[in-house]
Amino acid sequence: MNRAQLKDILFKKRSVLCVGLDTDLTKIPKHLLGEEDPAFAFNKAIIDATKDFTVAYKINTAFYEAQGIKGWETMQKTLAHIPKDIFTIADAKRGDIGNTSEQYARTFFHTYPFDSVTIAPYMGADSVKPFLQFEGKWSIVLGLTSNAGSADFQLQHCGDELLYQKVLRTVASWGTPDNIMFVIGATRKEQLQEVRAMLPDHFFLVPGVGAQGGDVDTVCRAAFNKGAGLLINVSRGVIYAGNDGSFADKAYEEAKKYQQEMSVFF
Repeated sequence: MNRAQLKDILFKKRSVLCVGLDTDLTKIPKHLLGEEDPAFAFNKAIIDATKDFTVAYKINTAFYEAQGIKGWETMQKTLAHIPKDIFTIADAKRGDIGNTSEQYARTFFHTYPFDSVTIAPYMGADSVKPFLQFEGKWSIVLGLTSNAGSADFQLQHCGDELLYQKVLRTVASWGTPDNIMFVIGATRKEQLQEVRAMLPDHFFLVPGVGAQGGDVDTVCRAAFNKGAGLLINVSRGVIYAGNDGSFADKAYEEAKKYQQEMSVFF
């Protein structure tokens, strides 16, 4: 999915909502555990309930890889069930030496045809550039995250700037706003404004809204641009809004609320 197609989806739905499918078998409604594939039954119901308000689904691959072959099959079925006009993200946080990154890119762009994959840039250019060779695909690079441990490295000085600032400037030069996005945590509103000024045209994938303390209004005011330029991820706040037979209805209501908050910025 290219930038123009993605932008069209956002403006058509007046939404920047990304729903994270971090599907944990210990948290889904118990009545689904009798299904042949409980995780897929849950994902299918969530997707069907929220797709009208959602512009992207982010599959956190760890929750599927942990289940072995069955988990990979669940991920494949989930990906196939997502409507083609909705952006898909493999939240895999890959990144390794060149030939290994090339295989990771093939995994998530060909074998499992996601639109994008999250990447850890610590190993440098040769770990990121192989992902950029795939036309119509996106690399979503970790920039400034919202976890407590981000202070260990990201907020340390690197010459006359902070390390995350150096990472953002450097990685942005390897590609374009048409194939690189950045993960920018929603709980850091001051940095959101600063990063938007630094990267006026790039898309940001923004986690941290909802259970982690971020809010839609703050994120949109700080980082919305003329092309929207945001995908705001909400996982637990949507998919685990209910834990009984009405879980899909409750997910629908939460997704609708988020979309209504976002719509005023279009």
